[in-house]
Amino acid sequence: MAENSVTSTARLLREEDEDDVEGCGDGMRRRERPKEPWKGEIVKSIVYAGLDAIVTCFSLISSISAGHLTSGDVLVLGFANLVADGISMGCGDYVSATTEQDVAAEERAVTEWDVTNRSQPEQMELLRKYQRLGMSAEDAETVVNIFSKYKDMLVDEKMMAQKGMTPPDKEDKPWKNGLVTFVSFIVFGSAPLLSFIILIPFTDSDTIKFIGACVLSVLALVLLGIAKAKIAGQKYALSAFVTVLYGATAAAAAYALGWTLRNIAGLDE
Repeated sequence: MAENSVTSTARLLREEDEDDVEGCGDGMRRRERPKEPWKGEIVKSIVYAGLDAIVTCFSLISSISAGHLTSGDVLVLGFANLVADGISMGCGDYVSATTEQDVAAEERAVTEWDVTNRSQPEQMELLRKYQRLGMSAEDAETVVNIFSKYKDMLVDEKMMAQKGMTPPDKEDKPWKNGLVTFVSFIVFGSAPLLSFIILIPFTDSDTIKFIGACVLSVLALVLLGIAKAKIAGQKYALSAFVTVLYGATAAAAAYALGWTLRNIAGLDE
């Protein structure tokens, strides 16, 4: 019996090696395992907050520049808006994460009560769910019977299969997501404003400073697009292009709106 088991294992390993090799002779090559994307809420917070910060801050600079305000106005309004929005987004991320955890915990408590007090109907619902997904009646019954022996696993499975919710993870730290969102927003959002600081010793032209802000914003968007592609396993060039396009569209809309309102208000020099 043990010999048969060893033989079966060896055969499976051999077949796996054969499956991993494509072609023959000089054209033989081994298929590479695709790279796994980065995981975690922190990554999502960095990308989301960074992209929103660059677009928001540069759009504000565009609208201010269209109104022919000074560099001082850009810095004061820009940094004030940056800090306020960063705090708002950080708190929003924290509140959202804690609310999601509370909802998941409450939903799990409800599901656990149902499994404890209505075991037969709950198992039948799960059985029908598996059959709708294409599982045979016999296999579905086997799976449900196995899950029914382990209450916690059955509760988690019901949450995911019937309610589309993952069980609450005690290791998640909502405050950490909020802090990462705030820091990411401040760091990336500062990029468009750096031009108005760096160029102070070299020029008094607000136009040149605005052009510098455009260049720095594009560079920041490109870097963020590359980072997003690295995280999600996408193509770098396409991700960078889409990210820059999104930022440029928002900035152009803000500039056009600022220019239009300035003319409507009769603020032309």
